Amino acid sequence: MSRHRQKHNMACFQRESPALKEILLRLYRAEKPLEFDHHLYEFGSVEYHVQASASIPDNTYLSIATPLLYQDFILSSGLPRYTLEMVKGISPDVIEIIEPPKEGYKLTLRLKYSRIPRNKGGVKMIASISSVQGVILSSQLKDMLMNVNSLEVSQGMYRPVKLIYHPREPFFVIKQPEKITAVFPMRFKEDTDVIIATAFFQVKPKTFINDGIIFFLKPCFVNNI
Repeated sequence: MSRHRQKHNMACFQRESPALKEILLRLYRAEKPLEFDHHLYEFGSVEYHVQASASIPDNTYLSIATPLLYQDFILSSGLPRYTLEMVKGISPDVIEIIEPPKEGYKLTLRLKYSRIPRNKGGVKMIASISSVQGVILSSQLKDMLMNVNSLEVSQGMYRPVKLIYHPREPFFVIKQPEKITAVFPMRFKEDTDVIIATAFFQVKPKTFINDGIIFFLKPCFVNNI
């Protein structure tokens, strides 16, 4: 059995995880079923666990551990139903959601490789599956933007909501009746700074059509651009 543990801190402007995509493609392109057990870490806070069985080729499992974007998203176990539906919608014929998820993870998927076509469409499907973390992030962000009660005014100020996408660099969203303001404490010295903003911009157009959204950088960091 192959066991691996590795870390990836690469920039990711695509929605999918390049490292996870590489692993899933390796299993997809293998001439014969592989015995596989692999832990993958990204951005210091996201963990993937990929397991495959040579004796049961259609039993490939992908588990994801991911931090909560904001504290009001706390759940007793797993992820909310609408998030699971979004994940299932990536590829309904290939993805089966295992409930409850593997201990220590937010989500466990069974991937039915026998249903993935052996052509360019199959490679595209693998890329879509590797975007699962982006789907989870989008779900949390949409939930926060639409449901969090940030309209309370305290001393003439709207309450900012703290979002934690990277452990060292939280950012803030202020939801007001006419607009939404996002404040990014960005230095533009690390790839993860750009990743955070990119993820937000990718979600925003699909979340709001008629709302105005304004983005600001903390002034103390502007000189570093």
